Amino acid sequence: MKKVYLFKYGLTVLFLICAFSSAFAQKSVFKGKVVDELNQPLPGATIHVKETDQSTVTDANGVFSLVGNNQSVLTVQVTFIGYDVANLVIKANETAAIKLVPNSKSLTEVVVVGYGTVKKTDLTGSVANLGAKDLNPGSVTNPLQQIAGKAAGVNINEVGSEPGVAPSIRIRGITSLSGGNDPLVVVDGVQGNMEFLNQVPPSEIASIDILKDASATAIYGSRGATGVIIITTKKGAAGKATVEYNENTSLDVIPKQLQELTASQWTKQAELQGVDVSANHGSNTDWYNLLTRNGVTQNHTLAFGSGSNGFNYRASVSAINQTGVVLGSNYKKYIARIVATQKALDDKLTLTMNVNTGVNDANYSPIGVGNAAFTSNTISQAYIARPTDPVYNTDGTYFTDPNVFHYTNPYAIAKTVSNVVNQDELFGSLRADLDIYKGLSAGWFGSWRKVNQNTGYYAPVASTITDAVTYNGQAHINNDHTDEKLMDINLSYKRDFGLSHIDATAVYEYQIQTYFGSYSAARGFANDIATYNGLQLGTLASAQNGDVSSYKNDRKLVSYLGRVNYSYNNRYYLTASFRADGSSVFGANHHFGYFPSASAAWRIDQESFMANQKVFSMLKLRGGYGVTGNQQGLPVQGSISLYGLSTNNPTTYFGGQQISLYDYIQNANPDLRWESRSETNLGLDFGLFNDRLTGTVEAYTSKTTNLLYNYNVNISGPFKVNHIFANAGTLQNKGLEASLSYAVIKTKDVSLTLAGNGSLMQNKVLKLSGVIDGIQQSTNYQPWGTNAWLVEGQPIGTYLIYKHTGVNSNGVETFAGQNADGSFDATAQSKIRYNAGQSLPKYNYAFTPSFTYKNFDASMVWRGAGGNKVFNGLRSKLSMLENLGKQNLLQSAIATGIHSSAVQSDEWLESGNYLRFQNLSLGYRINVTNIKFISALRVSLTGQNLALITKYKGLDPEVDASGGSSSGGDYGIYPRTRTFSAGLNVILK
Repeated sequence: MKKVYLFKYGLTVLFLICAFSSAFAQKSVFKGKVVDELNQPLPGATIHVKETDQSTVTDANGVFSLVGNNQSVLTVQVTFIGYDVANLVIKANETAAIKLVPNSKSLTEVVVVGYGTVKKTDLTGSVANLGAKDLNPGSVTNPLQQIAGKAAGVNINEVGSEPGVAPSIRIRGITSLSGGNDPLVVVDGVQGNMEFLNQVPPSEIASIDILKDASATAIYGSRGATGVIIITTKKGAAGKATVEYNENTSLDVIPKQLQELTASQWTKQAELQGVDVSANHGSNTDWYNLLTRNGVTQNHTLAFGSGSNGFNYRASVSAINQTGVVLGSNYKKYIARIVATQKALDDKLTLTMNVNTGVNDANYSPIGVGNAAFTSNTISQAYIARPTDPVYNTDGTYFTDPNVFHYTNPYAIAKTVSNVVNQDELFGSLRADLDIYKGLSAGWFGSWRKVNQNTGYYAPVASTITDAVTYNGQAHINNDHTDEKLMDINLSYKRDFGLSHIDATAVYEYQIQTYFGSYSAARGFANDIATYNGLQLGTLASAQNGDVSSYKNDRKLVSYLGRVNYSYNNRYYLTASFRADGSSVFGANHHFGYFPSASAAWRIDQESFMANQKVFSMLKLRGGYGVTGNQQGLPVQGSISLYGLSTNNPTTYFGGQQISLYDYIQNANPDLRWESRSETNLGLDFGLFNDRLTGTVEAYTSKTTNLLYNYNVNISGPFKVNHIFANAGTLQNKGLEASLSYAVIKTKDVSLTLAGNGSLMQNKVLKLSGVIDGIQQSTNYQPWGTNAWLVEGQPIGTYLIYKHTGVNSNGVETFAGQNADGSFDATAQSKIRYNAGQSLPKYNYAFTPSFTYKNFDASMVWRGAGGNKVFNGLRSKLSMLENLGKQNLLQSAIATGIHSSAVQSDEWLESGNYLRFQNLSLGYRINVTNIKFISALRVSLTGQNLALITKYKGLDPEVDASGGSSSGGDYGIYPRTRTFSAGLNVILK
């Protein structure tokens, strides 16, 4: 019996040994090493086995290992961010050497065009695309700084360098008078205004797509009338978890200041001009240097992410801290974000969640202070202050001079006035995309954005501000809240039919925006302890009309959209879209606007007759036409009659009591309708010599009709108030744009690329007058800034100004056309005014070369503009000798010799041409092969605003030219700084 058991168990053990031996014999091992173009290992690269859906990642040395089931070969796909995907076959028991190729076009091949993407080669509209490598490096606090000079027809205007103040942007010029000119901002599908850019960490941007022409922007209907900026942020990827840290620290300095009279020079000139000796207080104060300092900016971002085949995420935390160059100004911004994607239902359903929250705290340099006749800010007061004035009185209080109207001590303002803005913002979105059947898919997208902004202002008696002194301190608080919700449902269909490809999309979209807030003010405080946080401590007897107010309004927008993309044989492309937008802000008769667009492209290089030529690697001709609508800048209740507190006489007294008086404050206009912009665009994209030379040339013409404007009317008939929001007038823009890039050197170790772009633009006011409510209105010669006007047949912001001819024997300025007794016609249509040019630049250009040598890289940005004039209002105010007794003057004022003037002449009108050395960046990627916990390390040095070449006599010719009381004029901006920064980028294993 024992022998039987031994035999049975022996057979069992033998069978198991054979089975295990057979199993082990069937396994095969696959090894390999993944390296970059410099043969450096790529840790974290993903190797995906197509036969078994098995995946692994490379280790710190770029090495991987896979176990197969007796296969002799495996088909694998190797991926790594920033490199082309490699598909190859590897053999068992051999070490595969896999070299990945950098893909500089990995982010630019696919362009986001709204409600979808398209290959760059398939574009039919005008779209500028910038990947992360194309963006300007350095001390960046707003994404607009990253694209300055990078795209033709996209003009970034940075007026001064005040912390927390973003640059402005105009895409193909000004196309509206009051309907708004800011482009729509779309961040990962969430729509918003320009302030939305404050919630985007610059280092977390993967790509920026700028939709320029109407055929491209029409997909966004009314909100895309003035262009669209689409920002795609970085996402997580499958493979090993990554941790990335970006840091940049900069020193900000003021490169130039105005040359004013020193104390000794002022004293001498005061004696020559007969200024009373009481105006000379015997001090020697450099007010400008007293109020300015070197600034420091710090930018930190920590990001981490990971993913598997069905899930990926990326999260980041960013902090920006700016100390401004003007005393008392600073800015802090903190942003936290997470983006996650989950696949389900056998990868047929994709869910994407995006949550972003941020806090902004700013202390702004006070404005609206000082001499009431001067557009005033703290820096302007530093220019005005006499160098012989002391900072303090003998008792330690701040010096003031009661003999000077509205005298203010600029140092007292900087040290005592609080002008604080606190803002917190939260937005989130959820997207669900479902593949239904063979190219048919459905999607749902929802987003919610909330912004809370609180502004607190307090000026104590010590500030020396006239009203603060008169009322024993003044304070106010603003609370403004924004609540925006958006939802869209879309259905799309993609299918190939032989050589034809069709991509159709239908969208229903609903958006509601709610705005509400309050304002409260107080005066007369016993002390300064509570500042604006204790308004109840103010004196009730000092209360004024308008000290307490609140508001709430909302906008609703319902949209229906259809779009079809068609291509045939990769040669012929057609895109057509139609969008209907219904807005609650328009009159009862015109809620809906309809916006069609169509564009086509021809890939000439794909034709058979181009098959044997070797010059053109790509040649594409594009053309498009589209119509968009505009409602920006229009009040929510702009179409209805409003009744409220009388504007002229809000209160009266009856029976010893104050009674509020009510009256009409707005006319009704049931015919208020969409402002409409139509645009035609022609473009040529080309690549020569295997894409060594690439470029784009575009020409466009656009016309804006039914201009939205607050027109002046006579109080009669249907008009109860002397102004009304209405549609009248037409604007025209024409332009030519070109972009060019040439790879001079392109080898394994060295590359040199010369690139640049330029644009020419001509705008004209075709019509301002129109019929409003059946009554003809003549509205020509509307003001557009300092001495600049809107005139039919002329460019926007045309200078109609007096011609300077010298001074008379009394030092009074003379000008052409005045009468012998010195009298003249001072009206806007005065015959003695002449057309002296325009406030908007006629052309813009940029030169952006780049160079690499092994691990070293360098890039530059030169950009400029010209063809416009700038009214140097600051030089005018600081050049009148009659003011010497109450303020300081420029040294040049002595030679100019103008004692006084009754007008603002072309003596102060100067060329706005300039060329700016915007950016120089040097970087080096350190070899970290032997560093255990680091997979990539890069250090950089960047200089910004390094040089300015211009004939302009002021500090900087780049001024605000977007309209308003000071448009096209320079009245003393916050200093534009020169910045030197050091950066660090670390990716951990």
